[in-house]
This record gives sequence, structure tokens and C-alpha cells, in this order.
Amino acid sequence: MRVVKKNINIHTPPPYKILKVAAYCRISTLHEDQLCSLENQISYYENEIRKNKNWKFACVYADKASGRDITKRKEFQKMIFDSKNGKIDLILTKSLSRFGRNTLDTLKVLKELKELGVDVYFENEKIYLLQQKSELMLTIYAALYQNESEEKSYNIRWGIKRSFESIDTKYQNRICYGYCHDNDGKLIIEPAEASVVQKIFEIYITGASLRKIAFELNSRGIVSPRGFKTWSCETINKILSNEKYAGNVLLQKTVVKDFFSGKQMINRNQDKYLITGCNPVIITENKFNQVQTEKMRRKSDKSKKY
Repeated sequence: MRVVKKNINIHTPPPYKILKVAAYCRISTLHEDQLCSLENQISYYENEIRKNKNWKFACVYADKASGRDITKRKEFQKMIFDSKNGKIDLILTKSLSRFGRNTLDTLKVLKELKELGVDVYFENEKIYLLQQKSELMLTIYAALYQNESEEKSYNIRWGIKRSFESIDTKYQNRICYGYCHDNDGKLIIEPAEASVVQKIFEIYITGASLRKIAFELNSRGIVSPRGFKTWSCETINKILSNEKYAGNVLLQKTVVKDFFSGKQMINRNQDKYLITGCNPVIITENKFNQVQTEKMRRKSDKSKKY
């Protein structure tokens, strides 16, 4: 059996022309297998560049980030900055999808590099940026990769939503302040934290403000859920609003705003899923409802002042 060694298919320039060559790699998760893949890509490209006598190694830029937002990829931004400063003549990358999953942003960057005279070789697509008629093909590929990413994102969200509808959903066993996991991964009460939760509810019902409760906890030297020495009003408000303390779980309280931003926002229009009696009770349902009523009353009183 004949073994064929794969090499990057790049046309080498005349001997007198030495190109400053860089490479760009990206993974979207921090899973161990992807981290290993990133290390392999970095090593692969550096070796390919250094062994070519007509190339000068510039850098291998590598990001661990989603391809949806170019501005959040520091290494990518550094590569563009170095290109503008004449440090790069050619960029190697495995695929156009590594450059980004947002068609508009990707094409904008490619246009910028083209105007700078910086070529890009996309290995999977076998396309050079500075080749004639490459623009059409790159536009098509960019649109395909964005659509692929959108479909994957939709399928993940759909799967999560279906799991919400299942009575055995794993989301009901997520830890929050006042609980911990037993050996089987089920929620059990963490006594010291649960005592703080109960105190917060009791003080609030007596008429204390969030600021006063925070002051009380801080003065007692009680550490916040995130390990801070001081409690914020927002943290206390979230505890007072968490139905889990009454033994219930409300799922899909937040949703992803859109594919491009990936930001979570309060769910005001889509279905929510309430699972009752699914974990140990720290606050009785009657007391929890009392607090919610009191919160609404205070909110209403505050709005009447304006």
C-alpha cells in the first residue's frame, strides 16, 4: 500500500520573494479533545511554515471562542492588527468556518485583508483570498457555515426545551445557595447556607429593605454565595425570588436573545416549565408566596411615587 503524505498546496513564490506567513486556528469549546486538537493545529502549521525556505514564520494565532463574534476573539484581532502593520503576507487556516460563522463580519474582514494585499489560504476549501473569482465562492461558503451554525444552535436549544418538558430533567438538580449534592447527584440541604436563606426571608417579611438585609449579613461576617465578603441587593433579591427554596423549579426563565449575540434575556413570551415538589424545602410555600406578594406591593408603591 502506498502512503501519500499530505502537504499544504501553496504555490511557492520565486526564491527572491520571502513571504511572512502566519496561521489562524480556533476551537469553540474547552473540552479536552478540542484543546488537544488546537495544540496539534498550532504545531502542524508552525512546522509547515518553518520548513518552507521561501517563508518566514510570523506567528500562529489561536482562539478558544465561538465563531459568532469576531470582536471577542483576541488572537484574531491581534492577527488583523499585525496584518495592518505589515507583519503578515499570507495567512493559513484550516477552513473559512475557523475565521467566523457570521457571514457579514467574515466577508468584511476578508475585504479588509484583500485591500491590504494579505492573502489567506483556506485549506479545506482550497481557495486563496487573492485568487480571481474567489469572492463568490467565499461568500457562498460563509453563508453555508453560518446556516450550519444556526441549525446546530437551534437543535441544541430544541433539545434543552424538550428536556425541560421531561419530569426527569437534570436541570432540576442544579445547585444553588442553600443546597449541595449527595453521592447520587441529588439535591440535599446545606444546613449553614439554608439557615441564612431562612433568615433573609424572615427579615424581609418584617419590612426590612434589601439594603438593610445586606448590611445585616455583612455585619455578621457571612460570606456571599460567590464567596465575597459583602452581599449585594441583587443577590438577596434573587434568593427571595428563587422558587427552588419552596421545593419547586421553574425552567426556561431566560432565553437566548439571538444567534449572533448569544446573550441571555428574561423570557417574557415563550413557555416556562414549573416542576413542583422536586427538591427538599427550605422555605414553606406559604412564606415564599408571602414574600412574592410583599415584593409586588413594594414595587407598586415605588411606581406610585413617580
